[in-house]
Amino acid sequence: MNRRVVITGIGLVTPLGHNVETVWQKLLTGQSGVGKITLFDAANFPTRIAAEVKDFTMTDIGEEPGKWKQQDRHTKFALGAGFNAMTDAGLWDGQKKQKAFPYDSERIGVYTGAGEGQQDFGHFTEMVLAGLDSKADGTFDMGKFIAKGLEILDPIRELEQEPNMPAAHLAAMFEAFGPNVNCLTACAASAQAVGEAALLIKRDEADIMIAGGAHSMIHPFGVTGFNLLTALSTNNDHPQQASKPFDKERDGFILGEGAAVVILEDLGHARKRGAKIYAELAGYGATSDAFRITDIHPEGRGAVGCITKALEDAGLSIDEVDYINAHGTSTNVNDRIETLAIKKVFGERAYKVPVSSTKSMTGHLIAAAGASELIYCTLAIRDNILPPTINYSVPDPECDLDYVPNQARKAKCDVAISNSFGFGGQNVTLAVKRFR
Repeated sequence: MNRRVVITGIGLVTPLGHNVETVWQKLLTGQSGVGKITLFDAANFPTRIAAEVKDFTMTDIGEEPGKWKQQDRHTKFALGAGFNAMTDAGLWDGQKKQKAFPYDSERIGVYTGAGEGQQDFGHFTEMVLAGLDSKADGTFDMGKFIAKGLEILDPIRELEQEPNMPAAHLAAMFEAFGPNVNCLTACAASAQAVGEAALLIKRDEADIMIAGGAHSMIHPFGVTGFNLLTALSTNNDHPQQASKPFDKERDGFILGEGAAVVILEDLGHARKRGAKIYAELAGYGATSDAFRITDIHPEGRGAVGCITKALEDAGLSIDEVDYINAHGTSTNVNDRIETLAIKKVFGERAYKVPVSSTKSMTGHLIAAAGASELIYCTLAIRDNILPPTINYSVPDPECDLDYVPNQARKAKCDVAISNSFGFGGQNVTLAVKRFR
């Protein structure tokens, strides 16, 4: 377990853009990707706003869109982010669609934290209508429901809704014959995927891992579910101001979508091929609250545990951490308990460590959130600048840390940690540091 793991490539497809540098500059200038929902008619929903990915097509990565018309949005986003990351790492030639470096396909794998694809709501409603019996008692005819489904559903489309499909397509596109895994631990998924992928490299089961996540839940079922949980903001008249992590007037998170991929590599392998190294992935901590599926433990038990484990894994002290990218969802409970957990781990130094939530601008990318926020930590280290928490105006006495309010900040940043906490009680912290 002595192999060091470094980040040699990064790729993003987010509501702020499809290019890493574009997304980064928009974050640093406090731009929001939130707007009215256009992917379906949300006029009668309590929440009518979201952070959608705009204008991404497979032509962006040199692919014929018609070839991918049966794949879901999450798979296309994953391939976009993966293509950019592999190209950025100098491993893939996007023009020739072949290896740019002769890596051993048996020693490169894929680990994603990807969610399910978009549900076929239109066809589902047709099936329901077919199953409604005309009898006075209103009984439901399951036979007609199934028969209609067999008639109108496409088997490939149904298969493509599965959470493992992005990983399968990434492996096929980049000739990755090594380990291929997907985990779906809610909002912690892609952070967990990155952490587990790093362990595969440390155990010498791979030299390179394509790691990250993808998700799109901006559809009727997704929005309905989160509305029933009262988790989403209903500030429909001011979409770009709706996500306000740690602000006293926060009223819920903004549902986003997208993908984020990092190329993790054994340091020795990266050095041999002369790879550009962004940073070292130094620590990984994972815990479970084992409490309630929708609430963080009131004392921050799981959050404290995963932050502590990540620092221990990295061999870092609390005094070495320069920046925390918070889970920071803009919900009342998460922001309050995450603040408490940071105080428990860092003690008085908590007030000296800048903390920000980039979800204030991107929305919550659900399964893809953790990997995207790891990338923002990596860029903060590269540029020595911290992204802000926008829409912060009314301080909350229970959220009293330095949240880098409203404007990016130039600051020394050699070590950053990223927190990801998922419904169900899954908690992951990743620690990344400047490569030396």
